[in-house]
Amino acid sequence: MMSTFQGLKSSLSRLQKDRSGNFGMVTAIVVPVLIGTAGVAIDFSNMVLQQRQLQEASDAAALAAATALAKGTVADGAAAEALAKDFVVGQMANYMSSTDAASLKNSTTASVTTTTTATSKSYKVKVDAAYAMSLTPLMNVLGKKTVNIATSSSTSSGTSEVKSALSMTLALDESGSMLADTTTKLNNNKCDHYNTSGTKTGSYSPCYVKKIDALKTAANLLLDQLDKADPTSKYARTNAIGWSSKIQVSSKFAWGTSQTRSSVINVLSAGGGTESAAPMKAALDGLTTTGSTSETQIQQQAGNEKLTKYIVLMTDGENNASSSDTKTLEYCTDAKQKGIKIYSVAFMAPTAGKNLLLSCASGAGYYFQAESMTDLLGAFTAIGSEAASDKVLVTQ
Repeated sequence: MMSTFQGLKSSLSRLQKDRSGNFGMVTAIVVPVLIGTAGVAIDFSNMVLQQRQLQEASDAAALAAATALAKGTVADGAAAEALAKDFVVGQMANYMSSTDAASLKNSTTASVTTTTTATSKSYKVKVDAAYAMSLTPLMNVLGKKTVNIATSSSTSSGTSEVKSALSMTLALDESGSMLADTTTKLNNNKCDHYNTSGTKTGSYSPCYVKKIDALKTAANLLLDQLDKADPTSKYARTNAIGWSSKIQVSSKFAWGTSQTRSSVINVLSAGGGTESAAPMKAALDGLTTTGSTSETQIQQQAGNEKLTKYIVLMTDGENNASSSDTKTLEYCTDAKQKGIKIYSVAFMAPTAGKNLLLSCASGAGYYFQAESMTDLLGAFTAIGSEAASDKVLVTQ
């Protein structure tokens, strides 16, 4: 028995000292660990890179969708959500396989929350992007084939309407020459006709629209544009001056356009000479008077901190005295220096009248030369539209 035990002990001792098979066993144990470690290192590096790229893509997608909503280049929230999802996939397409791209498209979500107030609209866009990133074959040793990469981004944008009030004076020529015909036929009846001096030349057919009537229509079209932009008359104040060799009729400033229409526009009656200095001075004084009755003060009391002032000067002739040209231009210059925008309209006017109005206007874009009734209607409509568009500013 003792001999058997000693033999077994001797065999175990020899086995312990034998190194011939250790490399195989160590290799069998260590190699999978080394492969797994290498796989982890490679895939970890890829994960960090892909995470950063996906975060940048989702950030950019949220911003693009929010900006599109604010600018109105997408129809609604659903369109913005689709834009965001496509944006993420498009940004990542160069960094991943087609399999990963398909996974990303299926798992990316976008949501839009819209908040609306009386004067503003804001958008919050959230983008959640995720996909199963394919791992290197080395990680198969550890039983891993994919790892989830996920990011979340959100941003906000919006628009707000800043109401800009306006005060406008229409200084309109109703001199005798405004009795002359336009080129627009009215009917085949017999009617009185006048020359550009306001002198009757006879009574015969057909009838044409007289310049004074064309002016009434045009001025009302301008005021229509203001009413459309300010239907509750909270921001627009207007008045008008009808003039010839002197101021014939005028109205005080009032909210909206109703008083301006009834007190001046619709009662214009052609007659007399042409002197534009007095009405231009009256228009300037009305817009720059200081104190509690000033346009600035009245608008501020109504809560309108931003105010734009306008003068619309229209004539179909030239001043009877050159001194009136000089005075008119002095008042025009003074008004422009005080921030008043001046529109001028020369209606079938002679060269001297055109030159005066061009010099008076706030710039070439503020001067209109109308050679027909159609031109006149277009000019006054454009002035009203431009002034009305200045009244509501959309900010992002």
